[in-house]
Amino acid sequence: MSSKKDNRGNNSRRASNKKRVRELSPREELEIRKKLRRKEKKSTVIKRAITAAFLTIVILTVLCGVYLFSFIASLNNNDMMAGVKPKANETVNILLLGMDIGDAENTSNTSARRTDTMMLLNYNPRTDNIKVVSIPRDTLIEVENAHDGNGNYIPYWKINAAYALGGEEEVIEQVEDLLDITVNYLVEIDYAAFRNLIDAIGGVEMYIDRDMYYDDDAQDLHIHFNKGETVLLDGQKAEEFFRWRKNNDGTGLADGDLGRIKNQQKFISALIEKCTNPMIITQIPDILKSIKENVVTNMSGTDMIKYGLKMISNSGISMNTLQGYNEKIYGQDFLVADPSYNQSLIESLKITSEADNSEAKKNSSIMVLNATRVNGLAGNLKTELEKLGYANISVGNFDKSKESSILSNNKDLKKLLSDDTGIKNLSKNKDSEYEKYDAVIIIGEDYLEFE
Repeated sequence: MSSKKDNRGNNSRRASNKKRVRELSPREELEIRKKLRRKEKKSTVIKRAITAAFLTIVILTVLCGVYLFSFIASLNNNDMMAGVKPKANETVNILLLGMDIGDAENTSNTSARRTDTMMLLNYNPRTDNIKVVSIPRDTLIEVENAHDGNGNYIPYWKINAAYALGGEEEVIEQVEDLLDITVNYLVEIDYAAFRNLIDAIGGVEMYIDRDMYYDDDAQDLHIHFNKGETVLLDGQKAEEFFRWRKNNDGTGLADGDLGRIKNQQKFISALIEKCTNPMIITQIPDILKSIKENVVTNMSGTDMIKYGLKMISNSGISMNTLQGYNEKIYGQDFLVADPSYNQSLIESLKITSEADNSEAKKNSSIMVLNATRVNGLAGNLKTELEKLGYANISVGNFDKSKESSILSNNKDLKKLLSDDTGIKNLSKNKDSEYEKYDAVIIIGEDYLEFE
């Protein structure tokens, strides 16, 4: 009996609930319908926004892909000396040259240009760290067979004159000697290209920490910045900030070019920060177009993109400056880059572990040439080197020579072979007959003395 009563009670309650729903007033029903329509409309808007965002990303990705393909296919400069492709796990050194106008009356005369700014970008693939090394333009270098405009032999020059004296090869050789590294790639950019690149990324915001007032009508250079202001530097303004050292009244940076380098490094840090902003993706086509039209390099488009992405995605970038002491020579002020001032910096640019040495010995092709009257010396040295882990050695004969030497365009390999053979005379391999070898060892008469 109780079960039937319970069922009748449940039925009564359900009937009562149905009755209450049916008894909603027309006004209440209208409000419910409005709420449902608003919810449906909001859902539709969200779906459309998601679809639009997805389509935008797809379109941008496709456009970037097209521009990247076009960039990689077209970036090539056969007029430059070939780059030195690094081996697996080797550090990569990219020399960046900021070129001045040179001959103001004949801007097409590229041989008169000087390197107003010189930086080495060093990438370590093992640590993923990047070092930027600024080389002051007043750094002392010695140039063989260099003469002034009057035909007078002058051995000592500032490094910013190296390009005018011997072109790309002279600049690279001087930087390699200063930093004891191998330069893999070269990138040249003049100030017109610099302006276009900065404009392509939408400018760089900088805080001005001192008054900058300088006018040079000859170069059409006019710099006017007020201390304490924050300025969005477009290409033109960025060039002015980058080049400033002193004001017309003589005030300015107490340490001259070294102070200017500090300013430049601040700007580069801000530039990298700007390029890490996700919104930079919308400007990639303009950036690639500007690079293609203005930058001269012996890097492939693929390598430029690869190392460029390393730069803008890396938080371990450190700024460094080649150190030295000031000395006056021929009435001019030079910066003498003493190796003892830069020992830790130079070592940090390399990878020198035993594992790397073992890889270099195993993978490097070496030619040993006997330049003496004693038969069998090349074969004997080959046997000794093979015991040390070298695996790809050829032997031959050479014109008689008193002095032994090692020829290679790889600084690390030259040093390694010098340590293992005792030969101290090291130079670049410029002999086309042996250009396929990573190193050439010439055994001279003096080798018999320290064998």
